[in-house]
Amino acid sequence: MKWIYGRQDWKTLERGLENCYLLTNGLGGFSSLTMIGAVARNDHSVFMACTKAPNHRVNVIHRIKEELDIGETKYVLSTQEFADGTKEEGYRYLTEFSFEILPSWRYLTSGVEIEKEIVMAQGSNQIAVNYHMKNRGQEEAVLCVTPFFQFEPKGEDLKEDKIFSRQDQKITDGKYNLFFETNGETEEFQEKKETYFYRYDECDGRRENGTASAVYQIKKRVKPGEETDLTVIYSLDSWIDVEVKSLFDKMKEEQIHHEEKLIKMSGLKNELAKTLVRSADKFLSKRESTKGLTILAGFPFFEDWGRDTMIALPGICISTGRFDSAKSIMRTFAFYEKDGLMPNLFPEGGNKPLYNTVDAALLFINCAWLYYEKTQEIEFAEEMYPVMQKIISGYENGTHFNIHMEEDGLISAGTGLDQVTWMDVRVGEILPTPRHGKPVEINAYWYNALCIMQKFSEILKRIEAQEYRKLACKVKESFVREFWMEENQCLKDVISGTKADMQIRCNQIWAVSMPFTMLDEEKERQIVDMVFEKLYTPYGLRTLEPKDEEFHACYGGEMIKRDLAYHQGTVWTFPMGGYYLAYLKVNKNSKEAKKTVAKQMEVLESAMREGCIGQLPEIYDGEIPVSSKGCFAQAWSVGEILRVYEKLEEE
Repeated sequence: MKWIYGRQDWKTLERGLENCYLLTNGLGGFSSLTMIGAVARNDHSVFMACTKAPNHRVNVIHRIKEELDIGETKYVLSTQEFADGTKEEGYRYLTEFSFEILPSWRYLTSGVEIEKEIVMAQGSNQIAVNYHMKNRGQEEAVLCVTPFFQFEPKGEDLKEDKIFSRQDQKITDGKYNLFFETNGETEEFQEKKETYFYRYDECDGRRENGTASAVYQIKKRVKPGEETDLTVIYSLDSWIDVEVKSLFDKMKEEQIHHEEKLIKMSGLKNELAKTLVRSADKFLSKRESTKGLTILAGFPFFEDWGRDTMIALPGICISTGRFDSAKSIMRTFAFYEKDGLMPNLFPEGGNKPLYNTVDAALLFINCAWLYYEKTQEIEFAEEMYPVMQKIISGYENGTHFNIHMEEDGLISAGTGLDQVTWMDVRVGEILPTPRHGKPVEINAYWYNALCIMQKFSEILKRIEAQEYRKLACKVKESFVREFWMEENQCLKDVISGTKADMQIRCNQIWAVSMPFTMLDEEKERQIVDMVFEKLYTPYGLRTLEPKDEEFHACYGGEMIKRDLAYHQGTVWTFPMGGYYLAYLKVNKNSKEAKKTVAKQMEVLESAMREGCIGQLPEIYDGEIPVSSKGCFAQAWSVGEILRVYEKLEEE
């Protein structure tokens, strides 16, 4: 799907900063600017390279200033807010921004048309910018582009003592080297610095200003009646004898082919689903420390986490037909299994993995089942089986973070200040969502995992099948008895002996949507209806019902305010996937139910036009979800909605 924006979408500079694009390179590097070409966050960057996949990111080229001289008149085409209150307002000459595979800007002034495109290479730290210039005026025009550098780790500001220098076709600060080639004329000058205002960091209490430096500019002349290109290629690796326009065209062609291949592989037909297939690819990355693939949780803030990966993987990889990617990721996790747990954070340098998650291991078993269902690949199931056995044993006999099975067969987890479910915020010694005890979704995952192990045992002809079946029956009986609230016709959120038990939260939806569930049809239907009534919005599910005294209507401000609201009513997109799958299930996947879901999901097109174009975000405000918040592109949001589209297209 091609997303097209016009001047109606940037009537003011502020409106032009609302939306951005995202390109990635499969290494953790990315390119992201607003649709009017500005940086509105310290994480925005023309070229965010990654020196060690996927987390060692370096903001190399923060932004590019663009000026067009026509005769004696100078037009500034770039747009930017600065810390001193001044502004560049090039958006006034911007006639169109579009994004499908590449971001494209079209400028028009005094008979000169310029189309700008950016492409990022897959598997390398290389980016290309091309300006196609057509002069239909009567005076010579000169385009001047000035890249501003940081060469700082993502999130950090330019060091005051940093000195940039140019050595032929290389820009260096003594630590990092950036090589470039261009078909334009280069001119060096004494280092210039700019300090920016980051509107979308300031509103969230993050660093509101940042600085970058320039040491040279590139110019290209276009005579009246002439048509030409100004192309610049940047790379962390050197090269020899590069014809830049040809290389740009090759990079563009390779990216088009790459994305067309992904869509064909997925087999999905819906246009929004195809767009989400492209979006899903942005989260897959190599991980140097494990020599395998990983899923980055979200842009621009997050790296790769175990829980997020296990939730996102079914949609990002399995629903899209990327089975080799799915196996690579699961094999990596299987290798790092420890005492029945899966890592929530992978090792970097000499650090050891962190295992502070109760759900990742159980969801690993779910991923293995969903993979088998789709591929019928018995050999991979047999390969993963011993790891899955260790997980069940670890939970049954007890493991770290007070994760253990109690006498009733249910899983209890968490102690002290450890937050081990996905509602894991901790503010100093404050736990805004304390869920120590028996969380509802964890026990839904536990039952699901036991049923899967029974199935795999039968398929692989193992003797443990009856043991898993017996324990699953015990868990089912205890779950229904302890979690069901007849007066509310829904499930408790946790069993802890505190007021948190009775709170109406979205976590219960997974007790309906998992492959194997414990409740009868009527109870499942009642849960789906209750979730729709109290928690559903068109862009996601609320994490807490609005009538609760702890409900937060808005998410924003400094970190402590954001953290206190994070799971206290804030709308999250990814649980909506579970809701739609549950709705389809309780309605027997009927044609009418599919029509209802398809109709409700049409509004996601507007969600994908806002924020990060073509992506789905992490969260929205709890009361009236309008503008995306948190990560502007979130893996599990995209993955879970892809699973729904896959289900809708099943015969």
